[in-house]
Amino acid sequence: MASSSCFSPLVLLLAALCGLLMLASAHGYPPSAAGSALSSAFYDASCPGAHDVVRRVIQDARVSDPRIPASLIRLHFHDCFVNGCDGSLLLDDDLPTIRTEKAVPANDNSARGFPVVDDIKAALEHACPGVVSCADILALAAEISVELAGGPRWRVLLGRRDGTTTNIESAKNLPSPFDALDVLQEKFRNVNLDDTDLVALQGAHTFGKVQCQFTRENCTAGQPEGALENLDQVTPNLFDNKYYGNLLHGQAQLPSDQVMLSDPVAPTTTAPIVHRFASNQKDFFRNFAASMIKMGNISPLTGKDGEIRKNCRRVNSKGY
Repeated sequence: MASSSCFSPLVLLLAALCGLLMLASAHGYPPSAAGSALSSAFYDASCPGAHDVVRRVIQDARVSDPRIPASLIRLHFHDCFVNGCDGSLLLDDDLPTIRTEKAVPANDNSARGFPVVDDIKAALEHACPGVVSCADILALAAEISVELAGGPRWRVLLGRRDGTTTNIESAKNLPSPFDALDVLQEKFRNVNLDDTDLVALQGAHTFGKVQCQFTRENCTAGQPEGALENLDQVTPNLFDNKYYGNLLHGQAQLPSDQVMLSDPVAPTTTAPIVHRFASNQKDFFRNFAASMIKMGNISPLTGKDGEIRKNCRRVNSKGY
């Protein structure tokens, strides 16, 4: 009896730890050293005002450019789906070493907001030199942008470091507005995101604009291909669940959005989730926040991997 009572706390502790690891894995958080290094308190001592600095720059930017919140969350999405959340999307050409991901079809003349990221980085370098990574800037900017547009808030996990390479082939395989549902599902599964994550993250199309050449209607007579259309015709600058109502009425702007209802396999996969989110904004907000955290945990560089770039468009010179 004495032996059993001595070991029972240890057994209980191990069982609890095992349960937590299983829960984390089930929700898409692999129990890896990199994932465990991220923390919402990462900059509490080294740069306590980081969140406020990012927020201030975005608030100033959206006065002259109301599209910027939607643009910034898209940068985080397109960064994390290529090489993980390492800020590689922000790198400019530096041939022959670096080929920019900005020139691939999914980003060329489409991904935007890079000057605002530059402004955020400059402000953070003034406040806390060499501390906050460009990858973390994108994660913070995404959360702040959603919240400023009326969407949910969440505690952003931080501590990512910046990559020193790009991946052009992977960037060419980013989710496309013309992808069929099974293609979208495969691309999301490849980064450990499931159907709920797919439907929730597509909900970011509830604000912002898109070039008419990518819409289901294409461009009307006389419209140039770069003409802009609101992604959500009802509340184009608000982050809400009206996007899912658009889908229910067959009014999604992008083919890759409407397939979540129209595809033959949708009734048993994505369609029930669309209906849930259309009828319950709180449910959408809760799942969107969870999926953003999950996406932000895709293959982060932590510890001594990567670097903290001084300029988000360039890898650091040797010796920095």
